[in-house]
Amino acid sequence: MASLLTPPPSLLLQPKVNPRGLKNTSTNPPSKLFNQNSLRSVKGHGLCFVTKAKVAFEGDVIEKQSVQVNDSNDYGVVSVHHVGVLCENLERSLDFYQNILGLEINEARPHDKLPYRGAWLWIGSEMIHLMELPNPDPLTGRPEHGGRDRHTCIAIRDVSKLKAIFDKAGIPYTLSKSGRPAIFARDPDANALEFTQVDN
Repeated sequence: MASLLTPPPSLLLQPKVNPRGLKNTSTNPPSKLFNQNSLRSVKGHGLCFVTKAKVAFEGDVIEKQSVQVNDSNDYGVVSVHHVGVLCENLERSLDFYQNILGLEINEARPHDKLPYRGAWLWIGSEMIHLMELPNPDPLTGRPEHGGRDRHTCIAIRDVSKLKAIFDKAGIPYTLSKSGRPAIFARDPDANALEFTQVDN
């Protein structure tokens, strides 16, 4: 099977250079990684440099494609600033987000300038914006596993510690179906939350 995933040696030795001077280089062993670069015309973006990488892990193949757009479409994306979460009762939601999850309110964000009640909660350098507004989503009939629903993912250090917190508080959850260290739960308004364990 590994021979099907590894390109012929002659293909790996041929560097591909596009008109912009970008070239294919890889320091990984050829049996583990295969990069393929090409220049494509993408509607709305003009010419784009496309890199495809196939990586083999114990017989499985993962294919990832990234696209670099030309400078005229680069408007300076930095990160996700905040995620808006609807709630029926702000105090009930704050009890969950502050007392169970341990999130802190960003006091610098204005609460009184919007036509509805809300709160901004820190998640690292980003935020959740709780908004007390009617929720158009049904509270029942949602998937049991939050990973099969719209969800917000929060990076954490220790899934097992959060699992113990949920157990103590009686909050239902599911673990990642892929086996990776992640846990899914819902807030009091059935908004799905994923907590994935990261090293840094």
